[in-house]
Amino acid sequence: MKEIDNKNTDLKVEDFSKDSDRLLELTNDDLMPLPEPLDDKAKSEPPWKPLSDSAKEKYESDLDNTLLLNIPKPKSKEEEKKYIKQFLQGLEKLFTKENNWVFLQPFKLTMEHCTKCHTCSEACHIFQASGRAELYRPTYRTEILRRIYFKYLKPGGRFFGRWQHGDIDLNWKTVARLAELSYRCNLCRRCAQACPIGCDNGLVAREIRKLFSQELGWATKELHEKGSMQQLRVGSSTGMNPEVVKDNMDFIDEDASDITGMDIKTPWDVQGADILLIHNAGEILSWPENPAAFAVILQAAGISWTLSSEALGYDSVNYGLFYDDAMLAKVVIKHALAAKKLGVKKIVFGECGHAHKALTIIADRILTGDLNIPRESSMPLLRDIVMSGKLKLDPSRNDFPVTLHDPCNMVRMMGIVEPQREVLRKIAPRFREMTPHGVNNYCCGGGSGFAIHSGHNFVDWRMKVSGRMKMKQILEAFKGEDSSSETYKYICAPCSNCKGQFRDILEYYGLTENNGIHYGGLVELIVNAMTDVKPGFIRAWEQ
Repeated sequence: MKEIDNKNTDLKVEDFSKDSDRLLELTNDDLMPLPEPLDDKAKSEPPWKPLSDSAKEKYESDLDNTLLLNIPKPKSKEEEKKYIKQFLQGLEKLFTKENNWVFLQPFKLTMEHCTKCHTCSEACHIFQASGRAELYRPTYRTEILRRIYFKYLKPGGRFFGRWQHGDIDLNWKTVARLAELSYRCNLCRRCAQACPIGCDNGLVAREIRKLFSQELGWATKELHEKGSMQQLRVGSSTGMNPEVVKDNMDFIDEDASDITGMDIKTPWDVQGADILLIHNAGEILSWPENPAAFAVILQAAGISWTLSSEALGYDSVNYGLFYDDAMLAKVVIKHALAAKKLGVKKIVFGECGHAHKALTIIADRILTGDLNIPRESSMPLLRDIVMSGKLKLDPSRNDFPVTLHDPCNMVRMMGIVEPQREVLRKIAPRFREMTPHGVNNYCCGGGSGFAIHSGHNFVDWRMKVSGRMKMKQILEAFKGEDSSSETYKYICAPCSNCKGQFRDILEYYGLTENNGIHYGGLVELIVNAMTDVKPGFIRAWEQ
């Protein structure tokens, strides 16, 4: 088989269907440069982990020599034809109101009206970080889907579709590669914000994932089996059932009480509370200081709040947002039922960006009647508490460099921009913005669930490509500070998924150990500044 040259100027849409070993294989030399202390690629850039021979033999892996989706190779030509038929059936459903009533309008707009101006490419962190590899251009996968649709599904498409929209062959290679390529996008939708006519190539990537999940049963195990299905079966995407969660929270309360000097007790299943707080359950396992800080703040502010021990009532994760409408809806309804059972006045989401998006904008199209319970972000609530004077705060306790990461789903897609900044301006005297920031922010690189994916050699791609632009922003934000580990530097990231990405990428490049760059949420900084709390809240949890 011929290997297609991986230079972006040589890769055409027509190449996508060709029988080749791979379409692209990046090297460290191809990647966008990083600033100090990672400006010397030879010293700072870890080598790419090669894909194992056994993985290549078992799974379809000839897109870019990186593997995430684990699509088994068909055993026969008949099996290939079956998958192609299922793919076309699924594609046809994406264009019908009955099957795609949630996303049909913006999906059709993008498919039918894109002018290929490539403004979106200049906005895409993955395209830029990869050294402008054509395969990762936001319009590339959309153009593949567009050509298939107009050639194979529209009447007269075999002739007119090819003539009007360009040619492409629909074979097994096309189907398998398109499925894998849909997972080379963080779904951050910065491309959509940049488009002069409102096309949304990030949404198209998501719709492709949905097609493969709902029609062919292809989704990553982290999102589906270990995510949505485990959450619906056990009650949490972490695998923790209600009893385990309550036990863990008891330990967290004890630690928080010791560290703060306050008597902290998380309220459970309080009927008629003003607020049902729903955390990303990953916080309870990986960042217990975050639910602890929420408990400290709400208790000190005298807020009527509770956690729910109902299944999913304590886990705001909704991975269906990234790949499957049916899974999304099932989880949303479970969250609403937990709130309804307690009779709370509203649901408030903890620091989890995608939970914000799933439980508000998308859930508004799912929840009806008495399940349409008011739902709000914790960011305005925290702003109101801090500005109310209910907490005694000493900003000098946070006298270290702080920068803010804007979670895509919370900021760009929902417009929650200023509340967290108002808090930081009040409690962090050395706060500085990244460039760009707010709705123009770049994704952390772990968006669309990538932060929980680590199989095969995908970590290298996640660190070097999807996370590269954000790492550049962080390093530039702390430019001018002592770059040694002696100077404590803090990335404020009010999102569990983003924190998972920062944990991994800081370790990958040794930036915490060697350069003193740490990460955490917003609530931890608030508690760290509270004078009624013993000093050193953040550092105590890091020990």
